[in-house]
Amino acid sequence: MSPLYTKLQDTLRRTPKTWLVTGVAGFIGSNLLEALLQLDQTVVGLDNFATGSKSNLDDVRANVSAEQWACFKFVEGDIRDPATCHAICAGVDLVLHQAALGSVARSLADPLTTHQANITGFLNMLIAARDARVQRFVYAASSSTYGDHPALPKTEDVIGKALSPYAVTKYVNELYADVFARCYQLNTIGLRYFNVFGPRQNPNGAYAAVIPKWVAAMLTNAPIIINGTGETSRDFCFIRNVIQANLLAATAIAPEASNQIYNVAFGRRTTLLQLHSFLSEILLTHGIKYDIAPTHADFRPGDVQHSLAAIDKAHTLLGYSPAYAIRDGLEEMMPWYIAQWKAKCWQATTP
Repeated sequence: MSPLYTKLQDTLRRTPKTWLVTGVAGFIGSNLLEALLQLDQTVVGLDNFATGSKSNLDDVRANVSAEQWACFKFVEGDIRDPATCHAICAGVDLVLHQAALGSVARSLADPLTTHQANITGFLNMLIAARDARVQRFVYAASSSTYGDHPALPKTEDVIGKALSPYAVTKYVNELYADVFARCYQLNTIGLRYFNVFGPRQNPNGAYAAVIPKWVAAMLTNAPIIINGTGETSRDFCFIRNVIQANLLAATAIAPEASNQIYNVAFGRRTTLLQLHSFLSEILLTHGIKYDIAPTHADFRPGDVQHSLAAIDKAHTLLGYSPAYAIRDGLEEMMPWYIAQWKAKCWQATTP
C-alpha cells in the first residue's frame, strides 16, 4: 500500500473534514462513504436512487460504529436540480462526485437521459461547488474517454474519438472541469476509472457490469455468454484501489497535482477467459462448483477490444499505489456476493 496513503489515513483521523459524496447509495459511492466514516469523517451524501439502493446504505451502517454513522447526513435528491446541488455543497470541504448514469449500452438506448444526468447534473455540481468555495472537487471520469485510440497502455494526454454517448458525456465533464479551474479557480481532479469491481456492485439488470453479472450467474448455475472470442481484455480495478485514489486526490497538497486527469486502474490486463477461470477457481475454494462452459456472441457496439492504463502519473503526483490485483480483489469480494446470494436467492439469468 502507498506509504503516503497510510500517512493520509492517520492525518484524517486526527483532523477530520466534511465531505460530500454524490451517488452515495451506489456501488462506488457507498464504498467511499464506508471508508470515510471508518476514518471518523463527517459525510453528506446525495442520491436519487436511480441506480443506487437503500440496501447499500444499510450495508454501510452495519459496518461502522453508531458514532461514525451519526456523522453521516443523507439527502435524497437529484443533481439535475440546481437548488439541491447548492444546498448539499454548503459547508463542505471536499467533494467526491460519483453521481452519474453509467453504462455504454444505456447511453446508446437513451442518450438524452444520460446527457441530462452526466452533463447537466455535472455542470450544476460544478457551479454549486464553486459558489460554496469547496477546497477540491474530485469527480469520476471514465476510461471510455479513450474511445477508438488503439495505443496501449492508455496515457492521460492521448485520446481517440468517442464510441458512445456515455463516453461523450464523460469527456465533456473533463472539459467543463478544466474551464472552471481556469475561469473560476475551482480546484478539480478527474479520475478515469478502469473497470471498477467489488462488493455492492449490482449483478441485476440489463446494464450490470461483467464481474457481478458473471458471479451471479455462477452462483445460480446459469450459463454465461461472452461477447467475442474471450480474448477481449480489461484493466480491472478493485474498489479499494479506487478509494485510495479518491482520498489521495482530494487531499493532495502539491500545486502540480491539482486540475489534472488521472487514470485509476491496476495497470495490468486480464482477458475475459482468464476472468472466467479466476471466478470459477475462487468459487470452488468456497465449495461452489461451476463447470458450465461459456458460449459466445457477437461483440457489443460501443465497446473497445482492449483496455490497459498507464498509472505512472497518479503514482508520481498523487502517491497512488494500488494494493489489490484482480485476483486479490475477487477473493476479497466473493464472500459478500455469496452472502447476498444466500440471503436473496438470485434468480438464474443469462448474462
